[in-house]
Amino acid sequence: MKKILLIQPSPYDQNHKPIKKNKLYFVGLAMPLLAAMMPEGWEAEIILEILEDIPFDTDADLIGISSMGHGVIRTIDIAKEFRKRGKTVVLGGYMASIMAEEAAKYCDAVVVGDAELVWKQLLEDFENGQLKKIYEKNLKSGMLSTPSPRFDLIIHKNIGDFLPVQAGRGCPNTCSFCSVACLYKGHYIKKPLEEVVRDIKQVKNLGFKKFLLLDDNIFSDREYLNELLREIKNLNMEWMSQCDIRIGKESGLLKALAESGCTTLSFGLESISRESLVGMNKGWADPLKYPQLISNIQSHGIDVSTEMVVGGDGDTLESIRMTKDFIEDNKISVPRFYILTPIPGTKFFKDITAENRLIKDDIYAFDGTEAVHMPKNITSDELTNAYWELYESLFTLKSIFIRNILRKEFLRKPGKYLFYCLVNLYYRYQIKQRITPNIF
Repeated sequence: MKKILLIQPSPYDQNHKPIKKNKLYFVGLAMPLLAAMMPEGWEAEIILEILEDIPFDTDADLIGISSMGHGVIRTIDIAKEFRKRGKTVVLGGYMASIMAEEAAKYCDAVVVGDAELVWKQLLEDFENGQLKKIYEKNLKSGMLSTPSPRFDLIIHKNIGDFLPVQAGRGCPNTCSFCSVACLYKGHYIKKPLEEVVRDIKQVKNLGFKKFLLLDDNIFSDREYLNELLREIKNLNMEWMSQCDIRIGKESGLLKALAESGCTTLSFGLESISRESLVGMNKGWADPLKYPQLISNIQSHGIDVSTEMVVGGDGDTLESIRMTKDFIEDNKISVPRFYILTPIPGTKFFKDITAENRLIKDDIYAFDGTEAVHMPKNITSDELTNAYWELYESLFTLKSIFIRNILRKEFLRKPGKYLFYCLVNLYYRYQIKQRITPNIF
């Protein structure tokens, strides 16, 4: 029996220690899916490092490590340690995919993009001693099909009250800074509806009443979404997902979303500056319309979660300060921000490099906690300071109270907004430690 150890790393804190939590609410789907695709004669173990220590003395034959966002440096360190111990290491995930040649320096094989079409071949090559350095075979429209995830490998861990289910990957939008756009190049790939329904039913049968619909943009295919909503409605589950803010125009669709059990939608708004959005190749978004779109979504009983970046071409110290008012005025319960960072492989990185605006050569310093490029209207130091000042101003006790308690929805669902207050308090603690809050 061959064994693979699949690891979801935790990012480092400011003291170069892996961040730890007592409970992980947002569980990744990649590792349970990979475990489900193991051929006969293989077994898998999954480690969620934010909850548990990595067993470096494992008896596993193969080590698989995901590389995501701020956790990439930890990913490399884990890979180095296992290779030092004579283990064979495979890296995958967004960061390894868009920097495959760099990732290959620290492992025995890299999976670029989607693993479904190469995973079996990789394992066979490993068994035959013929492992290749790079495995890449892109999915095409209509080709995304997976077995049911192996949630049995993680539900005994201290996770939240929902599990992830996937409907599609990719997005028709091509924002210049986005790793999804870098990999999928404007394509949206859907799973068969019957597989999505099968996976939701699996979550329900495991005793969960909620699920997270993992999708880069569920608004990518309206016909597919409408069919999916009809199926989900019959399952009597609550769920969350993310999509394009323009869904706020669609009152009929929002009604169907709410009736199907959708409670929260997350949106990458990026900026309240039109110039910044145009510079990010996101000119289709109009920040002047954001308040009305958000209000329409909230009026259907759907909470709005946002992610934004600071450091775009139109950003000034004043516009970054004004973002605080925007968040409070629109009652965003749990906002998240990032310093606009030129990730190698993205169009934004190529543009910034061509314009000689990159101020750091060490890509492993690109951790999102400080500016690594020269913005147009402010200095890089001013951007870094403004970023943390924005976070600090929004995570005061007063602001948390304004956004979560002083709202008409509070009396209808006080428990939910008190929970959001707790999340805000945890983010407040992270911000004081100079840790960029993230979904965990």
